[in-house]
Amino acid sequence: MVIVDDLSHGKRANVPAGARFEHLDIRNPEAAILVREGRFDAMFMLAAQMDVRVSVADPGADASCNIIGSINLLEAARHATHRPRVIFSSTGGAVYGDASTPPSPEESPKDPESPYGISKLSVEYYLAYYARTHGLDTVTLRYANVYGPRQDPSGEAGVVAIFCQRLLDGRPLTVYGTGQQTRDYVFVTDVAAANVLASTAKLPGVRRLDDRAFNIGTGIETSVLNLAESLQRAAKVSVPVEFAPKRDGEQQRSSVKIDKAAKILGWKPQMRLEKGLALTYAWFNKPG
Repeated sequence: MVIVDDLSHGKRANVPAGARFEHLDIRNPEAAILVREGRFDAMFMLAAQMDVRVSVADPGADASCNIIGSINLLEAARHATHRPRVIFSSTGGAVYGDASTPPSPEESPKDPESPYGISKLSVEYYLAYYARTHGLDTVTLRYANVYGPRQDPSGEAGVVAIFCQRLLDGRPLTVYGTGQQTRDYVFVTDVAAANVLASTAKLPGVRRLDDRAFNIGTGIETSVLNLAESLQRAAKVSVPVEFAPKRDGEQQRSSVKIDKAAKILGWKPQMRLEKGLALTYAWFNKPG
């Protein structure tokens, strides 16, 4: 196993024992050489600029990382001595936008509300192109809102991690807009399981964009206010909730239909939200 990370958000301490680590940006030519010469069976493309707010503030930087960086790796995979299956981490909320009524199936219209969603959808089109034109073995996993232990509460777009840290600090929870906007929260171990299954599953050919795209979520909408209440119950901590203006680029409703992943990948989420929130808060609250 080889792990590539620029450590802009990740931590070296999280690399498992026995794995080889390369401190590289995915736009770096050395990352391309690694893919071309590595003889890997699978390449999991999880590296990304993932903050919607950052994408709104600097669309060029978002596109440079998410689109140019992805093309660098796809070109390397195309020319690899042993071509890997490419499993791409996309977004099940942001690519559909508010044009689709939740829960959104894979074939829903795509109308992203943010540059982040646009960049992820753009890479999906590139994956379909590489599959059809160059015969590259590609898979897209459209994640709902992933949460769980190790998520960074500073700088990442992870409301559960941010709320956990605020509860530990005894600070109010900040809710943007009305708090009625919804998300589909999926636990990190369920997402990891989906990646493993996608790396070996027998898949259909690629004729259209959505043929090898799979939603990875729960199909359940949870409002931000309900999330705040549920997490406070799980943590057995109560703090005030404060409201702030709605943020640019934020969609109002999001959840994904997961029947296709169940049928073709044999995947279903195992973690209920209440238990997942309790496990996440316990991790943040652990000594040291």
